[in-house]
Amino acid sequence: MEAYCMKCKAKREVQNPVAGFNAKGSAVTTGVCPVCGTKLYRMGKTEAHAGLIPPPKPEKVEKREGKLVIVESPAKAKTVGRFLGKGYTVRASVGHVRDLLKSQLSVDVDNNFTPKYRVPNEKKVVVKELKQLAKKAEEVFLATDPDREGESISWHLLESAEIDPARTKRVVFHEITAPAVTEAFAHPREINMDLVNAQQARRVLDRLVGYSISPILWEKVRGRLSAGRVQSVALRLIVEREREIDDFKPTEYWSIHGEFKPENLKSTFIAKLARVDDKEPELSSEEIVKPLLVDIETAQFTTTKVKRGERRRKPSAPFTTSTLQQEASRKLGFTARRTMALAQGLYEGQDIGEGGATGLITYMRTDSTNVSALAQAEAREYVSGKYGSAYLPAEAPVYKTKSAGAQEAHEAVRPTSAMREPEKVKEFLDPAMFKLYRLIWQRFVASQMEAAVFDTLQVELTGKTDAHEYLFRASGSAVKFAGFMVVYEEAKNEDVKTDEDEENAKIPAGIAEGQKQELIHLIPEQHFTQPPPRFSEASLVQALEENGIGRPSTYAPTISTIQQRGYVERVEKRLIPTETGLQVTDLMTQYFPDIVDLQFTARMEQDLDMIASGQAEWAEVLHEFYRPFAEDLKKAQAEMPVTKSGPEPIGRTCPEDGGELVIRYGRFGKFISCANFPTCRYTEPWLEKIGIACPKDHGDLVERKTRKGRTFFGCINYPNCDFTSWKRPIAKPCPKCNGLLVIANKREAQCTNCSESFLLEEIMPEMN
Repeated sequence: MEAYCMKCKAKREVQNPVAGFNAKGSAVTTGVCPVCGTKLYRMGKTEAHAGLIPPPKPEKVEKREGKLVIVESPAKAKTVGRFLGKGYTVRASVGHVRDLLKSQLSVDVDNNFTPKYRVPNEKKVVVKELKQLAKKAEEVFLATDPDREGESISWHLLESAEIDPARTKRVVFHEITAPAVTEAFAHPREINMDLVNAQQARRVLDRLVGYSISPILWEKVRGRLSAGRVQSVALRLIVEREREIDDFKPTEYWSIHGEFKPENLKSTFIAKLARVDDKEPELSSEEIVKPLLVDIETAQFTTTKVKRGERRRKPSAPFTTSTLQQEASRKLGFTARRTMALAQGLYEGQDIGEGGATGLITYMRTDSTNVSALAQAEAREYVSGKYGSAYLPAEAPVYKTKSAGAQEAHEAVRPTSAMREPEKVKEFLDPAMFKLYRLIWQRFVASQMEAAVFDTLQVELTGKTDAHEYLFRASGSAVKFAGFMVVYEEAKNEDVKTDEDEENAKIPAGIAEGQKQELIHLIPEQHFTQPPPRFSEASLVQALEENGIGRPSTYAPTISTIQQRGYVERVEKRLIPTETGLQVTDLMTQYFPDIVDLQFTARMEQDLDMIASGQAEWAEVLHEFYRPFAEDLKKAQAEMPVTKSGPEPIGRTCPEDGGELVIRYGRFGKFISCANFPTCRYTEPWLEKIGIACPKDHGDLVERKTRKGRTFFGCINYPNCDFTSWKRPIAKPCPKCNGLLVIANKREAQCTNCSESFLLEEIMPEMN
């Protein structure tokens, strides 16, 4: 074999050739030049190399330095990065980086429900950057939110960005403060695959239900409809309540009160007829009441019982997601969606003049009422310093979570520091965010305080006639010690009727047993039983939680979805089902009874909890669900009747071709278009009524937007009525002229008729 000798500058026959590989792993044949003795090399593979294994190429050792931290949002990244300082690179995934494909089911039902994930186009740049950064980092920390969804996002990041698991840790903190972040990074852990699998099971379940039933509804009812595990149950609750109201038959009943004057006292008080001949009176009609009134007038009354006592009222527990949404709805008028958006901003951090953003509240998706020992100690220090030791219970209170199957390990929603009083941060927050922070702060601080104490007084008056013996009763209470009430009082549940008026009678101080009572006059009143109230967002959230339906993160999007799909309308803060909502609920109840069954849905939540705790396999849970569900699908496809109806007319004509204007449903919900579409393409937005009448023609006032997106309020009868207001109208009339009031600024309302201004806290104390 020949090779070229570099020294002789000539071809030479290689003596005793030996096959092998050089340091780079390339095949070579070595030998010696017969003239000068120089070693000769010939590159290339020959028969002599057959069977030889090249030596492994030496790995290129990349120099890694620094630590990469991945969170969800840019705001969170900025705050966390400030706490960690040098040596850490903090980046945001901007939510999920991978999900099931939107164009198909993306679940292999024949292969243990294996999901098919894909990085969407808009996230590919993010994933590529994170992948490059992760390769160069010594360590990678996944610091997504501290719940199942956050755990799932961390796992998807690990998979999609191909991050080395050996260099990756999971860190969890429930508040974005320097101590909490430092503590979390001092105790990292592995990704909890039980939590990930629970979230995967939920995602696959929701996809199986939504992508299987929705096409049937499109075919049988109309396009743009949807079904879902939680939303279908929520809709059923609203529909059944509406039908309960429709079927309700009011029953007449009466009450009798009397105004009495104690002997030797100037003051009078009101008492209610409680017993007739030692029985509760059945006052069902005027015919029964009239002869009693005549007889009672002849009785001589005496005080037969004066009972004084004391009642303690404990504070409410700090907020969970559910109770926060309910209270924000009742006290602030916020929708669940708005409450969660504002809470997200408070959690991720706001610049409050401390050199950067600071997290103001703990994580806002929780069903736990737990509070850390450190937070309790700080709250007790604040209460003691501000109000004195009398307002501090001997031991820090412990609250039990009421939600069945509460599964998140973190704390209640609370301020990150009790010392950060609302007024100290007011100038840094927009008005709505400030109100929510104040609500959360007040609720938490009050929860750590002493109970309120009331002096109670119950008085019974007895009068006899030849026909009957009558007992009138009055109850009153007065605050003896305000306790937690100096900070906060829970809003009244507008759906729960109480006898509070009866319990707060103003009874003269000098009343005593044996004292004669002069009956001044009787006050008969006719009443009718009332139907159950329609759900508000607050009461719907409460019902979902009480029935174990969904989880904290699902309430707000569920309520938004059923409104966007045209199933429910929100009128004067109440949720009313539309004809479509009624129709879809009836079809779902008939053909998919399990999906809309409260107990079945609650059991599914329990199964997901078992997956999260490692007590169940997620694929088996899905198999158990899918077997009967697949049969229901076949039956519905074959037997569900076509119930499609045309677009709903609104009673106006199209300004372009004179055709009828109708309601249609598009990608973003309701809109108005011409019935002659596609020949005429006129459209206009659907206008949301705000439940207040126009001061000019008494038509409905609606919320409108300018072309630049600025909100204003106007009459639905425009252009026939030209009333408009840049300021939001409120339902309370002007105390002076009964005109329309609008919110003038943070503190005042102004009348559009007489221009008089009033304090909002006086006009609408519930906003305060």
